[in-house]
Amino acid sequence: MMETAVGWHVELEFEEDTHRTRAAALVRLSDGTEVRAHGYASRHPSDAQQPRVGEEIAGARALNELAMKLLTKAHDEIDEASGRTSYPLT
Repeated sequence: MMETAVGWHVELEFEEDTHRTRAAALVRLSDGTEVRAHGYASRHPSDAQQPRVGEEIAGARALNELAMKLLTKAHDEIDEASGRTSYPLT
């Protein structure tokens, strides 16, 4: 049986105007470290207003950037602990 040792709290906040949605993502790691990322979505003038779709696109882009930052952070920590250059994590 697997036990959960830690949990992460992820927050997403959105700002919208008539043509653009901005998402800000934040994850708080168990050691207190915070990692932040942003994502954007733009609505073409001929598209119908669908705020939820803009949030989904901007949110996904922010979470994708957040994932890449976490991979980079882990990669740097592996290098620091091992004293050598490791293979990139993808």
